[in-house]
Amino acid sequence: MHLYNLKSKESISILKEKPFKLEREIQSLFESNLKELMGLKLVKSEFSIKNKRIDTLAYDTQSKAFIIIEYKRSKNISVVDQGFTYLSLMLENKADFIVEYNETLKQNLKRTEVDWSQTRVVFVSTSFTENQKTATNFKDIAIELWEVKRYENNLISVNQVKKSKSAESIKPLTSSNTQLEAVTKEIKVYTEEDHTANKSDEIIELYETFRDAIVNLSDDIEIEPKKLYVAFKKDKNIADIVILKKGLKLFINLTKDTLDDPKMLMRDVSNTGHWGNGDYELIIKNTDDLEYIMSLIKQAI
Repeated sequence: MHLYNLKSKESISILKEKPFKLEREIQSLFESNLKELMGLKLVKSEFSIKNKRIDTLAYDTQSKAFIIIEYKRSKNISVVDQGFTYLSLMLENKADFIVEYNETLKQNLKRTEVDWSQTRVVFVSTSFTENQKTATNFKDIAIELWEVKRYENNLISVNQVKKSKSAESIKPLTSSNTQLEAVTKEIKVYTEEDHTANKSDEIIELYETFRDAIVNLSDDIEIEPKKLYVAFKKDKNIADIVILKKGLKLFINLTKDTLDDPKMLMRDVSNTGHWGNGDYELIIKNTDDLEYIMSLIKQAI
């Protein structure tokens, strides 16, 4: 992908890439901007445990899970082997991660408050080989690849490598390896199919109608299934859907008193415990107000 500088209506110039010289430069960039880049909270830089060093230990406040981030300039590493090693390390030493979180952030996070099934490893590099991308192209592997590039004029591009829609499950490949099988049993990567399982055709069709309408609101809206809901993101969560037996529960990620809702369809749940993000909730049974609801969601973009 090339980036261009528009000099005038009829003239453009290509922006030259300014490669990172050191892995540490990439690490500093991400750790200083973790919330903006990945929506995560920094816990510890250079976290050492059991003779291993984790580049960045982060925490996802939405999924309530620890995230391990590794920065790589070498294209020869096996991201799957290293990723599973770190996942296994975390699952075998949960208490150490809790202690580090509490001591570093001066918090009182309890072990039961962490959703260990949502743990994942993120590799960040200037580029990945096709072999590395293929090796992680499984719908239920808790390993992510993120590419970062730096250009002149202080421009940075950051892109997550997406899995193909036809990606298969990794579980059949881990059945012969005790350590890998243990990790895949405890860590769960959710899909839309997990949320639509055992739902009627009518409810699935209702969900797909609203899903497609949300995705069409703007470019680059991504669908990210979580444990309890399906998230829709554009840089940040804009809406979440919980698929119920007899309808959908929609959350709009706006804070109280910031949504313009003339019909007053949305319910204020700012003081109520709920699964999705944002302070507005709506139970949906049909498509009667589809267009109006999309106008509400668009306010969160």
